[in-house]
Amino acid sequence: MKATQRDFPRLAEQSARAARYFFFCGPDEAGVQDAVDRIAGLLADPGERIDFAGADLRRDPVRLGDEARSVSLFGGARHIIVRAAGDEAAEAVEILVGGTAPACPVLIAAPGATDKSKTAKLLADRDDALVVVFWPPDLRSVAATVRELADRAGLRIDTALAERIARAANLDTRIAASEIVKLAAYLDAAPQTPRTADAAAFDAIGASTEEDGMMSIVNVVLGGEAARLGPELARLRQLGLNPVGVLLAFERRVAQLAALSARLGPGGDPRALIEAEKAARRINWKDERDLKTQLARWRGKRLERLVAKIAGLHRQLLGHSQDAELLLSQGLAEIARASSARN
Repeated sequence: MKATQRDFPRLAEQSARAARYFFFCGPDEAGVQDAVDRIAGLLADPGERIDFAGADLRRDPVRLGDEARSVSLFGGARHIIVRAAGDEAAEAVEILVGGTAPACPVLIAAPGATDKSKTAKLLADRDDALVVVFWPPDLRSVAATVRELADRAGLRIDTALAERIARAANLDTRIAASEIVKLAAYLDAAPQTPRTADAAAFDAIGASTEEDGMMSIVNVVLGGEAARLGPELARLRQLGLNPVGVLLAFERRVAQLAALSARLGPGGDPRALIEAEKAARRINWKDERDLKTQLARWRGKRLERLVAKIAGLHRQLLGHSQDAELLLSQGLAEIARASSARN
C-alpha cells in the first residue's frame, strides 16, 4: 500500500499490525527516521533488532530474506531495519518478497529514494507493505510538533517560542526534540510538575542555530575546502555545538544531494539542475552556489560511499559519546580530504 505523508500518523498503528514490509523515502531524512522509529515502537512483539546497511545488501542481496525468515538467537521475535541510499536494497527486497515462508517486519529507510524507485514499485501494490514519501516540513507543522513534544515533557510554550525552536533546529524534529529535553531539564519540568518556558530560558541552554555555523562547516567539508576545516572545528568547539547535532546537519545535506542526484541522472548537468530547482523554489537561493559545487563532487559511487561514511560516523558518535568530538573531527577530516581529491 502506498500512503501520503499526511495519512501516515493515522495509518501507522494499523500498518504496524498488518504489514510486514515498510519503505520510507523522500528528501526529509528526519521524517523518514521518525517513521521508522514510530513503526518499530508500535510493533506488537519487536523482539531482537537487526540492522543492515544498504551497501551490504547490494553486495549480498540474499542475506535480507535469509535473516527475515530465520529465528533469533534466543528463539524469539525479531525485526530488521535497513538504511539504504537510493535503490541499493532493491534486489534484496525483490528476493525477500518473492519468498513463501513468513518473514519478520522489515523497515527500510531510504531518504535518497522516491516513490518512483524500484523498491517502492515492488512494495506499493502489496497489502502487506507500506510505502510513504516524506517531504521537508514547513515551519507551522514543525512548530506544532514542538508544542506536542513540549506538552509531553511538561513544558508550556507559546507559538512564538515553538517557531523559534523549529527554526533553530532547521525544521529537523530530532534536533527540536533534543532541545525540548534540554529545556525541560533546565527548568526541572515534568508532566507532573509543568513549567512555563520563555525565550530567556531557551537562550540559557545555548541552543544552536544554522546561523551559528553548522552550515558553514558542512559547506567547507563537502565542498572540498580542507584547508579551512581546522578553523571551522575550532569555532564549533567555541560555540559548544553538540557533535551529533552537527552531524545531523551533514545528514540533511547529504540526503538533499542524494535526491538531487537521483533527479540528475548519470549524464545530467548539475548547474542546470540547480538553476531549475531554484526557479521552482525547491531550494533556497542562499544554497545555490554550494549545492552546485557539492553535486558536481558527490555523484554516483562517491555519493554512495559518502552516505555510508556518514551513517557509520553517526553510529560511532552514539556508541562512544565520550569521544564524540574527536570522532567527529576525524571523520570530517577524512570526508574533506576525499572531497578535495579529483573525481
